[in-house]
Amino acid sequence: MNGVISQSLREKGLKYRLIFGVELPRLKEIAAGYVPNHELAQALWKEDIRECKILAAYLQPVESFYPEIADIWVEQIHNSELADYVCMALFRRLPYASQKAFQWIASGERMPMYIGFRLMTHLFATLGTEMNERSRDEFIDQAQAILQGDDLLLKQAAHAALERYNADKEG
Repeated sequence: MNGVISQSLREKGLKYRLIFGVELPRLKEIAAGYVPNHELAQALWKEDIRECKILAAYLQPVESFYPEIADIWVEQIHNSELADYVCMALFRRLPYASQKAFQWIASGERMPMYIGFRLMTHLFATLGTEMNERSRDEFIDQAQAILQGDDLLLKQAAHAALERYNADKEG
C-alpha cells in the first residue's frame, strides 16, 4: 500500500471502498504472474477496490469477454482513470472494439462517451484509421460536436482521438 498515493486519489475524487495506491507498473507486474482467467477477472471486477478492478482488466481473456459484459463494465466505470486503464489493458484488444466505441460515443452518457473516445484513440494508435466513409464521418461529427460543448473531460477525450486520427492520416 502507498498511503500517499491512496490519499491523493481520494482527494481527487476517486470513490472506492478501498484504494491501496499501488502504481500501474506494479499492478502490471502482479498481473504478469497470473494466467489470464475469466472467473478470476470477473471476481476481481466485482470488488469495489481500485487495484482489483485494474487487475481484472489485465487478467480478463478476450475470448470470454462478450459484448454484453463490456457494456456492464462500462456502466460500472465511474472515473477517467479506470476508464483509461480498462481501454488500454482490455478494450482495445477486443475484436468488436470499434463497434463498441461507436456505440458508447453515440450513447449520450458522459462516461460511456469518454470511454468510446479513449478507445478510438487506442485503436487509431494500434490499428490505424482505416474505416468506411460513413464511420469516418460519424466519428468526426461526434468529436466536433463534443468540442463545441462545455464538458472538459469529454473535450479532452475527443480532442485526443481526433489528434491521433489526424496524425495517422498525415503519417
